[in-house]
Amino acid sequence: MFTGIVEELGEVTAVETLDDASRFRLRGPVVTEGAKHGDSIAVNGVCLTVVEHDGDEFTADVMAETLDRSSLGALVPGSKVNLERPTAVGDRLGGHIVQGHVDSVGTVLDRKPSENWEIVKVSLPDGLARYVVEKGSITVDGVSLTVVDAGPDYFTISLIPTTLALTTLGIKQPGDPVNLEVDVIAKYVERLLGARAEAPAGAATAAEEVRR
Repeated sequence: MFTGIVEELGEVTAVETLDDASRFRLRGPVVTEGAKHGDSIAVNGVCLTVVEHDGDEFTADVMAETLDRSSLGALVPGSKVNLERPTAVGDRLGGHIVQGHVDSVGTVLDRKPSENWEIVKVSLPDGLARYVVEKGSITVDGVSLTVVDAGPDYFTISLIPTTLALTTLGIKQPGDPVNLEVDVIAKYVERLLGARAEAPAGAATAAEEVRR
């Protein structure tokens, strides 16, 4: 599990295209400290597994499903990426619960700079709007953010100077893709409420069965 608090701005150093996957080599001195084979590292919000580790670089294999559901397929050597290690038990939850399982890809629609922050408008793909609410949480390229405005097919976020300077969101321009992960709690609540609504009349819920 991650929290959406990016630890460093890393860089793609090599991309190898395989038959039904890609192998990425990435540089990140902070996240590779103490890293070992099998560890997880979030890359632009996508949870990847460390295959090899050498100095301040690591490699990770990305299967076709992940390439189809995220923007990782657009990365090339030199691309900047947000990197985060999983949170440790007992650490502060600085952002919100992030799984590293990208739901879809949005597009930066507009940027409006001001003196101390910047408002960024991002498109919402079909099916995700119901999980996004004003002042709720959303993950954009692995960054835990608060929704400012939630529209039917877009949302806006307000970025402080630190986020602009230390993550890819400071360099994304209109038309650029971004990985989106909505709040997993909202998805579970929807599923549970749907199951309850579909249950036969008189059927007990799991919670009711426990109470009995």
